[in-house]
Amino acid sequence: MDRIEMAGHLIRRLHQQSTQVFQARTQAAGFDLTSVQFAALDAIALQPGIDQASLAATIGFDRATIGGVIDRLELKGLVQRMVSAQDRRSRRLHLTPEGEQLLGACRPLVEALQADILGPLSPAERTAFLALAQKALGLA
Repeated sequence: MDRIEMAGHLIRRLHQQSTQVFQARTQAAGFDLTSVQFAALDAIALQPGIDQASLAATIGFDRATIGGVIDRLELKGLVQRMVSAQDRRSRRLHLTPEGEQLLGACRPLVEALQADILGPLSPAERTAFLALAQKALGLA
């Protein structure tokens, strides 16, 4: 089997393409944010008070390194950790006003660049690709 017929190889290449497009477009617009940081901000906005382990599961990131992502977002003043009232060992995540502002400002750009990631595909092919990717990941 040629590597071009291997799902893993193609998925890795698509991930590289996606990351490159995201970085180039967000940096050009003046946003200092990685795709994982954007996903974390977006998930926290949708689930204020989410804990780090649940955030990692929500965005499909490993629990061992999500703390570093949150550390960087906290240093940027975009996220704050608050001690849980139910479990003092747990930290709940919330966007700061600056985090909400940044997310609101960059969300339209991130939505627009999705078409660039799958640029060679027609709109119907993009829809089919997204449905198949969601199915392969057990999300559909």
